[in-house]
Amino acid sequence: MIITQTPLRISLLGGGTDFRDFYKKEDGLVVSAAIDKYIFIIVKERYDDLIYVNYSKKEIKENVLALEHELVRECLVKTGIDKGIEISILADIPSEGSGLGSSSSVTVGLLNAFYTYKGEQVTAERLAAEACDIEINKCGQPIGKQDQYVAAYGGLCSYRFKGTGNVEVKKLETGNSHSRLLGSNLLLFFTGITRQASSILSEQKNNISIKMEELHQIKILAEKGCEAINNYNFDEVGYLMHQNWQLKKSLSSNIANPEIDDMYNEAMNAGALGGKIAGAGGGGFLMVYCRREEQNNVREALNKYKEMPFLLERDGSKAIFNYRRYSWK
Repeated sequence: MIITQTPLRISLLGGGTDFRDFYKKEDGLVVSAAIDKYIFIIVKERYDDLIYVNYSKKEIKENVLALEHELVRECLVKTGIDKGIEISILADIPSEGSGLGSSSSVTVGLLNAFYTYKGEQVTAERLAAEACDIEINKCGQPIGKQDQYVAAYGGLCSYRFKGTGNVEVKKLETGNSHSRLLGSNLLLFFTGITRQASSILSEQKNNISIKMEELHQIKILAEKGCEAINNYNFDEVGYLMHQNWQLKKSLSSNIANPEIDDMYNEAMNAGALGGKIAGAGGGGFLMVYCRREEQNNVREALNKYKEMPFLLERDGSKAIFNYRRYSWK
C-alpha cells in the first residue's frame, strides 16, 4: 500500500503569466506557496486484475482506457500500470472549484503514488512536467503551469516560465520564522460560491493576445514581490496583491462579481492591505493580506463567510506510507 500527500497552493502574484500563449512571447513569472491542506492518494495492489477507483463515485473497470476519471486514466497510462490496482482519492477540502489548485495536486499525487508503487523514484521536476503534459496536452484543460509545479516542489517559490517550455524554480528562502510571519498575515475565507474554472480560464486564455500589457504589468508585480519577500518586506506583498487583483479582474469578464467585490471591499475597509480570489476567480476562496493587529476587524467584517485556517507548507508531494510485501503476481 502506498499513500502520497500532495499540498494545495495559494498563488500570491503573477497568475496568468504561466499560460503558454504568454510565456511563448516573454517569460512568465509566478510567486506561489504550498499550504498545509492536502490531496491524499491511496494505492493498493489487488488480487484480481480489475481497476478500482474511489472518489466522489466508484469505478470498477477491466480496461484502463474505460475509466471515466481522466486524470487517473492518463496517469495510469503514463506510468504503464494497466491492471490489478485500487486507487482512492481523498481531499482536505471539497476539491471542486476551490481555486487552490486541487486538480493539479491530484495529478501530481497520482503520478507520485504510481511511480512509488512501481518502485521508481522520480524528481519533482519530472512529476510537474508530466502533470502539465497530462492536464494541458492530454486532457486539453485551458490552464497554466504553476499549480503542478507548486504541488511537486512545495514551499514558497518563484516560478519562471521560459519560452522553451523550461521552468526555473527558485526557493524564496525566508527561513522558518519569517515564513511563519508571512503565512500568519494571510487569511482565507470561503466565498460560498463554487464554479467550474474551465469557462473562466478559457476566456482568459482567449484574451491573452489582447491583454499582453496587463499580463506584463502582472509579471512586474511578481518581480517586485520576489524582491519584497527576499527583503522581508511582507506588507509590500499585500499592497502588490491589491494591484495584482485590479489587473487580474480585467483579464476575464467573470473573474469577479458584485458579491466578490463587496466581500473584497469589506476586507479592505476593515484593514486588509490587499487580496485576491484564489485561482481562476468567480468563487472559491478569497485570500487577503492583513497585519495581525487588524485581523479581528477583518474577521468581524467577513463573519458570514467561513474562514479556513492554514499554514505554509515546506514540502511538495511525498509518500507518507509505503508498505511493500511479496507480490502474488
